[in-house]
Amino acid sequence: MAPSPPPTPGIHHVTCIASDPQRNLDFWVETLGLRLAKRSINQDDPSTYHFFFTDAEGNPGTSMTFFPWGDISQGKVGSGQVARTAFRVPEGSLDFWEARFDEYGVAYGDRVERFGETVLLFEDPDGLPVELVEVEIPDDDPTIPWTEFIAEDAAIRGFHSVTLWLADPEPTEGLLETMGFEAQGTEESPGDTPGDERTRFAAEGPVGKYVDVLPTIEGGRQGAGMVHHVAFQTPTDEEQLAMRKAAQSAGLRPTDQIDRHWFRSVYFREFGGVLFELATNVPGYDSDEPLDELGEQLVLPGKFEGRREEIERGLADVTVPRADADD
Repeated sequence: MAPSPPPTPGIHHVTCIASDPQRNLDFWVETLGLRLAKRSINQDDPSTYHFFFTDAEGNPGTSMTFFPWGDISQGKVGSGQVARTAFRVPEGSLDFWEARFDEYGVAYGDRVERFGETVLLFEDPDGLPVELVEVEIPDDDPTIPWTEFIAEDAAIRGFHSVTLWLADPEPTEGLLETMGFEAQGTEESPGDTPGDERTRFAAEGPVGKYVDVLPTIEGGRQGAGMVHHVAFQTPTDEEQLAMRKAAQSAGLRPTDQIDRHWFRSVYFREFGGVLFELATNVPGYDSDEPLDELGEQLVLPGKFEGRREEIERGLADVTVPRADADD
């Protein structure tokens, strides 16, 4: 590879595929307590919503985003995919989350221990594999809990990690190291995945700092309940360009920079087939809406605003859950 680029601080966002948009909103806002920071469209398919669920201020490392593609077929996790997405929650909060999942009918499994941390596995309504990981939240943590539905002592505080399933992990592990992740060790991973061993890599940032890698040749397919891509923070244009050059020098084929309105992006498939994105931290979700009004309106970036009437006609009516809504 080219000279090492400035290291990524960690995950920027994770984008997934859903089916029914209202069900997706209800689960991620009300059940899990994330803020709908941006209600927009898929810029490559404007007939589909793009929802952005974040902490209270839309900080980098907290955005779980979805393309709800209506009647899309069910996906299946396999090699070459982000198999699980994990969020941080405060220490001691998993009892609350299990009780909440019981109340809301959420499918969840037994707690497991990984690398000295307690993990609760569950699924969203489309079968997306998700995890909550208990961690100590420092006083200077950059995430701001959104507390409309969940109290601060249990609220989700951004990403913990993503888990990649790969047929041949070695080339991807080398790429992760070039991106600034350091190997933290390997441990047995029985029960919840087809792989025998889980290797953890850590970035230097405080949020979304881990990537776990598991070997498997199990086949998968894209569809509802699957991760579409994972984006890593390259905070500035200069850092993104350096990372793009490093990926290109490794024999990968990154795109040119694409303006996504709230960040600027570069995409490429890494060696195992997972779609990686490099995303800047600017201009941010509050660049076109006041912070206290995020998610209130359908935002159509750039050229799409001139097509508002046409686009709105093609989108399903949705209602954002409110804690103070009348029963």
